[in-house]
Amino acid sequence: MLMPCWLVLLAAQQPAQQPLLPQPIARVDVRPAAYALKVGDTLRLNAAAYDSAGKPVDGAVFAWFTSGGFFEGRVDSTGLVSAGATGTLNVSAVARIPGRPIKPTIGIARITVLPLPAAKVVIASKPTRMLVGTSLVLAAEPYAANDDRRYDPVAWKSTRPTVVDVNPFGRLSARSPGQATVSVSSGTATDRWTITVVPNTVTRVALAPGDAAVRTGDVVRFAFIATDAARRPVTDAHPEWSVAPVGGGYATVDDEGAFVANEAGSYRVVAALGSRTAEAFVRVAPRNITRPSTIVGRLPLKLPAAELWLHPDGKHAYISTIGDRIYAVDIADPSRPAITDSVVVDARIVNDVMTTEDGKFGVMTREGASTRKNGIVILSFEDPAHPKPIAEFTETVTGGVHSTYVYRGYVYLTDDATGSMRVIDIRDPYHPKQVARWQVERPEAGRTLHDIDVRDGLATLSYWNDGLVILDVGNGMKGGSPESPQLVVQFKYDLNALYKKVELAGGPGFIRGTHTAWRHGRYVFVGDEVFPARQPGGGAGVIGLGRAYGRLHVIDIADLGHPKDVAWFEPEDGGSHNVWVAGDTLYLGDYQGGLRVVDIAGELRGDLLAQGREYAHIHTGDKDGLTPNTANAWGAIYRDGLIYVPDINSGLWIVKLEPSQPVIP
Repeated sequence: MLMPCWLVLLAAQQPAQQPLLPQPIARVDVRPAAYALKVGDTLRLNAAAYDSAGKPVDGAVFAWFTSGGFFEGRVDSTGLVSAGATGTLNVSAVARIPGRPIKPTIGIARITVLPLPAAKVVIASKPTRMLVGTSLVLAAEPYAANDDRRYDPVAWKSTRPTVVDVNPFGRLSARSPGQATVSVSSGTATDRWTITVVPNTVTRVALAPGDAAVRTGDVVRFAFIATDAARRPVTDAHPEWSVAPVGGGYATVDDEGAFVANEAGSYRVVAALGSRTAEAFVRVAPRNITRPSTIVGRLPLKLPAAELWLHPDGKHAYISTIGDRIYAVDIADPSRPAITDSVVVDARIVNDVMTTEDGKFGVMTREGASTRKNGIVILSFEDPAHPKPIAEFTETVTGGVHSTYVYRGYVYLTDDATGSMRVIDIRDPYHPKQVARWQVERPEAGRTLHDIDVRDGLATLSYWNDGLVILDVGNGMKGGSPESPQLVVQFKYDLNALYKKVELAGGPGFIRGTHTAWRHGRYVFVGDEVFPARQPGGGAGVIGLGRAYGRLHVIDIADLGHPKDVAWFEPEDGGSHNVWVAGDTLYLGDYQGGLRVVDIAGELRGDLLAQGREYAHIHTGDKDGLTPNTANAWGAIYRDGLIYVPDINSGLWIVKLEPSQPVIP
């Protein structure tokens, strides 16, 4: 969670309070006031100060900052803007007169960062054989060389329209036997392939199953069966799918025949192959999985809570703070959690804390140290109630560490300054040393690594502007190791387009990025952190702890070479922060929404919230909290039937879900 970091940085920029003299600067003009750059470009801004009569103010000096979203680029002390990733930068010039305690006056320029030119056009599915008389609609998406999404027009063409015709919307129609080359282009980027059209011998089509009865959120995979006059299967029979409610309701079916419904009701599924159609019916009942909850224990804190980690002994926990310390907590009796000790360090934010698998050692992170030496502190947890600092590592990460993951004697951490992943060997915890560095190919001004998770020798990286990255750090599939991480796959999506509603709420320059990820089975659950550029009552670029947004994506990695975004969970009252998965259940810290517990059993498709896949929703606001009656849940950890929830505003909550109650008709 980055918001408190920004608030600390903004507070640090404010001058000490002293009596203010009459304001000689009425306005600040920044030129150009609006401009568009491409990723990797730079632009020099200029600022001028004027008095109320419109005359230039002599002696004014300017400090330059980015406000609102600042992960897409940078501005230096001279007004030089470096564009690093697509989005909008609100660049502020703050005018003062040296030696005069006057109120600062601000001018703003808006810099739009555009993607590089289209370098490729991606078609999700390219048929190479079609039957005469059949049609398919294809979607084509242009991308830059670095996989940034573009929205340029695409043009379709067929070398032999009498064999395969294609219209401007990508609808292919197989007219007669033969071969034709189909191409799609966007700017200078082109993709082309050959389609062979063969005679259509299909005389009968059907769907299996013919009908089905499921709950909302359950996926039914229909098989399309096409046979000839001798009842032999006909290959290359690719139908067009559609679904319609019988009465009311909402459901979808994809081009592979996967059906899922958000609402209860009856639905007719149709597969059309030219003039022939097959149909099936699905009866959908409500999911009805809601479970009551019980608050087992509470521990209010005097500082805003952040990350939580449970000791392997199950009797102790550790909470980091948006402050200078971690707390050690006795949870042996979950109804009466109690602080047993704390570790205080030179930092403004201690975002993360985690132990080794055996619980003997661990790390805590530092950001905002007065010495500007941040990095990590190595801790001994040999006495779990009283952790002790034993070493630190700052050599290559003085700029700050936001998140870490401890795995088999190594610490995988995020380097705030460079946006890279560093791997630190702590097998000798008293003498940590760096053994590897890895980063995406992007200008440093737009490169931000937010979080890391490591399981089964695969490191899952949440790379803000660059989506999901999976590295082999010892799994073996790519020959990687902790000392030599190797790329397995990267999956990006268009954050700017996805969160247009946040721009409507708070203006351009909003904060958004791939924030966290949890790999579980065939899926990776990927959460976005999203905040408006300004909150209600705030001026341009004013950030406050207000409404969060953000979707939890479900990325299908069953085919690692072709990951797919197949489902999502998007709260309506907050965002998606940290997650925890245990079995078929996902636990989500939803900021203002509190704790959400989600059913992830079976195959996942579509809108999980609309499908009723939520077991429970617990509001973690407290009248005695740092911010009374306002939830701000950071995340959750599940262990032995209990859910441990750190809340920024109200400390630690320990929650138990009760069995589902019977539904009385």
